[in-house]
Amino acid sequence: MRFANLIWENEPIASGELAKLCEKELNWKKSTTYTILHRVCDRELFQNERGMVTSLVSREEFHAMQSKQFVEDSFGGSLPKFLAAFRKSDSCRRLLTGIRKDRQGRKS
Repeated sequence: MRFANLIWENEPIASGELAKLCEKELNWKKSTTYTILHRVCDRELFQNERGMVTSLVSREEFHAMQSKQFVEDSFGGSLPKFLAAFRKSDSCRRLLTGIRKDRQGRKS
């Protein structure tokens, strides 16, 4: 994810510059950067055209794809099952408590 963020934050970026940035930020060798770049391009998340790297999928689209895949893998694609499980979680309780407090504060 940090690699993808580097691209999103710096695109368009020359692949050589990306390799230097990855060396500095991720402590990667040039070969590692190009291997991972090739993989994310194969997944059609990014493209490397004539040495210039750009995104094919926005950060928001990527997060939506990950969320959809999580629901698919964990709950058989059933959003109601996901929501039922989330509703029982402590995270949901804290979120709902915060929303209720916010609403009460607005009424005052």
